[in-house]
Amino acid sequence: MPIRTKRWNDPREPEDGYRLLVCRYRPRGVTREEETWDAWCTALAPSEELHAAAYGKAGPAIDFVEYEKRFRAEMSRQGYWLRGFADRVRDGETVTILCSSACVDEARCHRTILKAMLEELAFPPPPKRTTGVVVRRR
Repeated sequence: MPIRTKRWNDPREPEDGYRLLVCRYRPRGVTREEETWDAWCTALAPSEELHAAAYGKAGPAIDFVEYEKRFRAEMSRQGYWLRGFADRVRDGETVTILCSSACVDEARCHRTILKAMLEELAFPPPPKRTTGVVVRRR
């Protein structure tokens, strides 16, 4: 039922469950036989434009606050994929989100944002109760 995060080259562990690669680009030099993931979903990866902006390939690199804002906006158009993986988690399956081997700071990676989004969908918070008086009219 949990959602985990790792890099694609981290060793597979039994508790990983379904390993989902969410990189924009396929890892170089990895043959099909060497793949460490069960599926590769580019729909849940940052767009080419966002990837370039994050690394400063078309001007100054954007900060992580801006990156997260743009990534969440991109993911707002990926409801089919988000709901599908959130359903798997809600049904008790463990999903491990995998990102690039070069992405060493998990706190500044889209896989962490994606994990939070899937948790929000799989386990939404209960509605907030409003305080007040209930008046019964007859």
